[in-house]
Amino acid sequence: MGKVMERITLTNVFDPSKTEEVNAVIDTGATMLVLPKDLVERLGLRKVRDARVRYANQEVEVKSIYGVVALDIQGRVGNFDVLAEVAGSQPLVGQIVLEELDLVIHPATRQLTPNPDSPEMPMVEIL
Repeated sequence: MGKVMERITLTNVFDPSKTEEVNAVIDTGATMLVLPKDLVERLGLRKVRDARVRYANQEVEVKSIYGVVALDIQGRVGNFDVLAEVAGSQPLVGQIVLEELDLVIHPATRQLTPNPDSPEMPMVEIL
């Protein structure tokens, strides 16, 4: 499908004076929001736990999870924990964020858009 990039705004929910705007890869193969450690530090996020991470090459590592950040993407906002990667790495927006904010990628155009079935606000499904 190719790389999908989007401008996102990140704000520490406990200290709203700490805000950053960055370009992120929209990665449907990733699970959660992934940010470089230097950005996590600039935002002043606090470590909340560790998690095992499996990479595409099948290697597994323990990484730190930080929280909580408000993520704004195309005017849709949600609060998320963040997996910290090495400083300088590419920010990634994973599937959990896309599901919660009800955003979809159109493969033909490689554009991220609100779900056409719910364009005005995210749809929460309880089945």
